[in-house]
Amino acid sequence: MLSIMDRYVAIGEASEALGVSITTLRRWEAEGKLIPERTAGRQRRYDLAKLKPELFHAAPQDRKTIAYARVSSHDQKDDLERQKQVLELYCAKQGWTFEVIADLGSGMNYNKKGLKRLLDEIIEGRVGRLVVTHKDRLLRFGAELVFAICEAKDVEVLI
Repeated sequence: MLSIMDRYVAIGEASEALGVSITTLRRWEAEGKLIPERTAGRQRRYDLAKLKPELFHAAPQDRKTIAYARVSSHDQKDDLERQKQVLELYCAKQGWTFEVIADLGSGMNYNKKGLKRLLDEIIEGRVGRLVVTHKDRLLRFGAELVFAICEAKDVEVLI
């Protein structure tokens, strides 16, 4: 027999179900967007019935979703294609209209054409959602700074 708590999952499972980071779930809680139940030990528990990605991944109509892919060298071009494919499949599965920006260059090089374009789009307020396969695909060091800019510009980041 199932108890009522069998419908509830921990924050890690909830983040996987929604395709967002644990930090995003905590931010959504602070914003009142998704309020978890709490156990006696004050741990968060999320109702599986309420974890519907389409309810939480709605970028404003006038702002776009950008999927960003990057590899360090020409030798990794196959990996770049795989990243783009993963991002395209994920965004399409969510039902989003999106564009992919791909860069070929070191994660320590801040002068990449695609990265500059991405930052310009974010700063100008044209991006509602940024999707990357892993945070180090954005930059090797300094990704947190880009994420802070995204937060300030109300851009949802999905890793």
